Parts: sequence; structure tokens; C-alpha cells
Amino acid sequence: MVRDNGNNGKSKMLSAKEIMERYDLSYQTINHYTDFGLLPVLVKKGNVRFYDKDVIGERMRKIRKLMGEGYSLRLIRKKLIGI
Repeated sequence: MVRDNGNNGKSKMLSAKEIMERYDLSYQTINHYTDFGLLPVLVKKGNVRFYDKDVIGERMRKIRKLMGEGYSLRLIRKKLIGI
């Protein structure tokens, strides 16, 4: 996790690698979810994307719940962000 002693919020950010480890997802799945609009990127620095830890936690909880109920990613996206 990116840590910062200041108040610019970096301690609340996760990299794609940290999401992989925390949620047991492949890098390809994270890319797909990001490209599909399910995981919003907070900041991009070079080739590294950072995501808001709280947003990702909530989104992953909802995605997993809806997938467990049999929803497709397209319907999950519609439920989460209305697209």
C-alpha cells in the first residue's frame, strides 16, 4: 500500500497488485473490470494505476454478491453505475 505521512490521501489508495492480493483476482480481471467501468481509477502515475481503497472494497463486495446471484457483468455494471 502506498503510504504518506501528509494529508493528501495516499494511504487510502491501492495499486492493481494490491487488489490482486487482497481480492484474489488476476491482473487481467482487474484490467477487464477497470476497462468495463466497474473499478474506477483514482490516480494514474506512469503505468501504475491507483484506486480508492474504500470504493474498491464496496465495489468488490457488490460485484461478488451480484455474481453469486447470477448477474452478468453487463447487468452488474448497470446496477452499480447505471451504464
